[in-house]
Amino acid sequence: MDKKPWHDLGLIENFQKTPLTEVVCQNTKLAVSWHDGKFGVISGICNHAGGPLARGHLDGEYIVCPWHHWKFHCRTGLGEPGYEEDAVPRHAFKIEGGHLHVQLEPQTPRSKKPHPPHPLERPIKRAAGPVRVVGISATAMDRSYPRYSTSESLLQVALDHAASELQCETRLIRLDQLRFRACEGYYSKSARACTWPCSITQMDPKDQMDQVYESLVHWADVVLLATPIRWGASGSLYYKMAERLNCVQNQITINDNVLIRNKVAGFIIMGGQDNVQDVAGHLLGFFSELGFQFPQFPYIAHSRGWSAEDMERNVMHVQQSEELRRGARQLAQRSVEFARLMLEYCGAVEKTERGGRKAHRLDIETA
Repeated sequence: MDKKPWHDLGLIENFQKTPLTEVVCQNTKLAVSWHDGKFGVISGICNHAGGPLARGHLDGEYIVCPWHHWKFHCRTGLGEPGYEEDAVPRHAFKIEGGHLHVQLEPQTPRSKKPHPPHPLERPIKRAAGPVRVVGISATAMDRSYPRYSTSESLLQVALDHAASELQCETRLIRLDQLRFRACEGYYSKSARACTWPCSITQMDPKDQMDQVYESLVHWADVVLLATPIRWGASGSLYYKMAERLNCVQNQITINDNVLIRNKVAGFIIMGGQDNVQDVAGHLLGFFSELGFQFPQFPYIAHSRGWSAEDMERNVMHVQQSEELRRGARQLAQRSVEFARLMLEYCGAVEKTERGGRKAHRLDIETA
């Protein structure tokens, strides 16, 4: 005889008005479905990121999670064909006296098909080696018929200086050469739907935003971002990248998980028209929210002003300006020196934890 308690969820008519109904009974979330004249009751919590299944929709007999579109059979709880090993619990139910009754103890267990962790999920640990500098170019162009980019040109000057004179490892990422999807607004559904690694990156192996995540979170000590000014703001590729970096900042908000520590950012801002300080202010605010630190004088910039529409002269000026090239090298110098200072300090802090406060003072004095 089944001695598991039954819980009255209410009149069956209440559950026949819509294909899916979310029920919370004694802190247990349930997804009650009504499909083809049959009821089904399964767990209301998705296996993937804990999404609310009952707030999704039915695709045939499968409930589609509203967060990241994982599917589970509305009556068995099994995953969609090919993913049956991913299953959410099924709950027993009965109709008695025109009411729907359910047992909260599930009939079947929750099971998760083993998935290898995404490479970005590995612990964040700086590997030994020289300071690493990644340059990110946010300019857009047809690379088959390239034009001269003032921002990217100066970024290359900075990277060359970091490699040849400062003995750094360097990388250059051109955003216009990456194929990555725009942010699809998972955060707008729920803060916890915006995951790390990014949900798009997890689901789409062809999405190349992983190169940016890898460099910013795991590889680089210094990030130098170069952007043109477009209509008084950073270039559109920068904003496309920034929206996808929401998953990094969101980890701080929802999990107190700071992914970026002891890293430095600097900026190269170039525009035919003015608005340098507004662009710089946005960049400084956004990168500080990600966890970056800034050297003294964290950006270099150039603009010919609002009334100067002679872009040919603007390009010529940058090409011939030793002052701007020197500024790019100095930005790299300041950023790398600040990164080295932080890395040395972090080494001192690690020794402090092992050797006490006195050792910390000695390390700082001799750093």
